[in-house]
Amino acid sequence: MASKMFASRMATMASSNVARSTVRSQFAAVPKRTFTNAVRPQGQRFAAPNAFQASKRTIPATVARQAFQAQARRGYSSEIANALVEVSQNIGMGSAAIGLAGAGAGIGLVFAALLNAVARNPSLRGTLFGYAILGFAFVEAIGLFDLMIAMMAKFL
Repeated sequence: MASKMFASRMATMASSNVARSTVRSQFAAVPKRTFTNAVRPQGQRFAAPNAFQASKRTIPATVARQAFQAQARRGYSSEIANALVEVSQNIGMGSAAIGLAGAGAGIGLVFAALLNAVARNPSLRGTLFGYAILGFAFVEAIGLFDLMIAMMAKFL
């Protein structure tokens, strides 16, 4: 009994494989990417246009491809690119402007140290004031350099 089932199953599989290959060979003659079942000659890839032929289906695809290529090659002058440059400049200027707060805090610390030193030793007031002015100049120079860098980040 098992041999009869096995033999019938083998016959079914063999016949279905033969049928499939026959059907595939019939469909192989028809071009794969067409909407009609007309067979074109081997040497002729595109049919010659005639008066009754509909407009080519490749024209919308070509237009779409050209539009996307133009969009992909869009120049630097686009609005999005300009907006990103503007945002980057503002972020750079804001980050550099944080240094100005540091310069202001530094000037405050210099004069706080001057007041503290004069309160401890009033006889050195003239010398300490000279050092305080020198410290003020250094801190102010750092603040001006920071302001210069902030302006360069924004406007250059």
